[in-house]
Amino acid sequence: MFNRIVIVLVFVPLAIVLIALAVANRASTAFTLDPFNPGNPGLTVELPLFVYLFAALLIGMFVGSIATWFRQGRYRRIACERAQEVEQLRTAERQKSSTLAPTDV
Repeated sequence: MFNRIVIVLVFVPLAIVLIALAVANRASTAFTLDPFNPGNPGLTVELPLFVYLFAALLIGMFVGSIATWFRQGRYRRIACERAQEVEQLRTAERQKSSTLAPTDV
């Protein structure tokens, strides 16, 4: 239920804005990698502006995801260590309960 609310309240308006942005920015724009010679055809690409905007958005999401993943590394390591500790305690408890089990005499 919560996922459906998030989709309706966040993703649908975001999709509408992105579609409107793409329709409004269809004109071809030159993007050059040579600041000293902007007319160099080897280092210039002409694409619609919305392609550059979407590319910047995707690159930003990718870089942000990588930064978040690295920042949360210590928490993943702690969770792994604690999971191993829990498994060791469960194993020790099983061994202890099997040794203390009453035998039929």
